[in-house]
Amino acid sequence: MPSVQVTTAARVVRPAGLVGRVLENHHALGVMMVTPALLILAIFLAYPFGLGVWLSFTNATIGQAGRFVGLGNFRYLLGDSVFRVVVLNTTLYAAAAVVCKLVLGFLLALLVNREFRGKRIVRAIMLLPWIVPTSLSALVFYWIYDPTFSIITWALRRIGLLHGFINYLGDPNLARASLIAANIWRGIPFFAIGLLAGLQTVSPTLYEAAAIDGAGPWQKFWFVTWPVLLPLTVVVTVFSTIMTVGDFQLIWIITHGGPANATHLFGTLAYQRAIQGGFIGEGAAISAFVLPVLVGAVMVSFHYLRRE
Repeated sequence: MPSVQVTTAARVVRPAGLVGRVLENHHALGVMMVTPALLILAIFLAYPFGLGVWLSFTNATIGQAGRFVGLGNFRYLLGDSVFRVVVLNTTLYAAAAVVCKLVLGFLLALLVNREFRGKRIVRAIMLLPWIVPTSLSALVFYWIYDPTFSIITWALRRIGLLHGFINYLGDPNLARASLIAANIWRGIPFFAIGLLAGLQTVSPTLYEAAAIDGAGPWQKFWFVTWPVLLPLTVVVTVFSTIMTVGDFQLIWIITHGGPANATHLFGTLAYQRAIQGGFIGEGAAISAFVLPVLVGAVMVSFHYLRRE
């Protein structure tokens, strides 16, 4: 008896109607999936940003909406001696802290990238300054810089290098240096971890080829390691610059911007004028001053990365 073969054609069941057409349209489906995230960004990021920019052009105070004054707040700030000190403080604070974090983070990344006993423990400890809450770090540094009970002063007195007491937070220059040191301590792990990840992507064959060509340790670093890490270094540096310029908790908890406004940054001065002083428009204008700097840093970095 001849065998009869029955072939059943597989049918693809597709949703009907408008929903079906949307699911089959890749563009429409993509828009639908991205829309919730865009709404969240619009509500919690774009709206506060736009409101802050608008308030910077008004004379709004706490309890009063204020009226549009154009560039009045900005003209006033440009003539304000305290604001000019803040611009200098922020520039010095960001430049010194970011450069030191970059150098020390790079050296630390090179160190923990080598093989040695206890490397994993060292890598875990290295993260502690970054994962500890900023407020807790600030309180610790506040006690470290206490003029009477400072551990630094105690150690210097014990070894005979100091016979008096140091008022770390009472002298303007010492207060600036103390805050920069605290920020460096907190920010080194950010550079170290990022650059360590970049170091581990460098192929060992590149170093072997360089060694065959007679390259020494410095030549290997300059012609192999550095070109590979340069794009990542630019990104990490830009992000660190943005976070350093916008630093608030560390400064506010340790010095409140003192002594005599010597350690105020944009964020702390904006908080003092807007929240404590009640001048919302002026505080928003102070915050808006930092936007061109940050946007310029991001644009320069992305232009450089695209060229690379």
